[in-house]
Amino acid sequence: MAKLYFRYGTVGSAKTLNLLAVAHNYRQQGKQVLLIKPALDDRFGKGSIKSRAGLEMAADILVTSETDLLLREFEGIDCVLVDEAQFLPGAVIDQLREISLVKRIPVICYGLRTDFRSNLFEASKRLMELADSIEEVKATCFFCTKKSIMNIRHLNGVATLDGPVVQVGAEESYFPVCYGCYVGQLKVVV
Repeated sequence: MAKLYFRYGTVGSAKTLNLLAVAHNYRQQGKQVLLIKPALDDRFGKGSIKSRAGLEMAADILVTSETDLLLREFEGIDCVLVDEAQFLPGAVIDQLREISLVKRIPVICYGLRTDFRSNLFEASKRLMELADSIEEVKATCFFCTKKSIMNIRHLNGVATLDGPVVQVGAEESYFPVCYGCYVGQLKVVV
């Protein structure tokens, strides 16, 4: 039976690098992967899935609020890999669940669990509800040696709770932090 997987981690935990390695391994075995990402993630180009380590592959599908994956043909696809899954509409997570069940194709979603205010993203919440397997991709806190579990937004290195929930960025805007440092950094700006 194919499964729906959610592999989550903080910013900088090598989620995209992991996704690209999985895609590479499937392709090395002569298998077909379908690479999906939200259209709003244009950090490295509209159609590109790129890790900060430099590895890059082209996305096959760019998801918008109008996307219906169930209208697509999945013949010959051995695995579906989704980058930045937290930015997908919740309805698309339901579609991915159905693809894993009906088409019997494993679907592996990579993304953040929570936003910089510590709230679940809509798609992440849905993945927590529906995924057969939920795995944490671990990283270290920017400020200490503990495991990071939060993402903190910063402006010129100073923690902030200001700004829109969805603001695509990496180290220039976000740090991975443990909960103690998250609270400690925000007390500085409160």
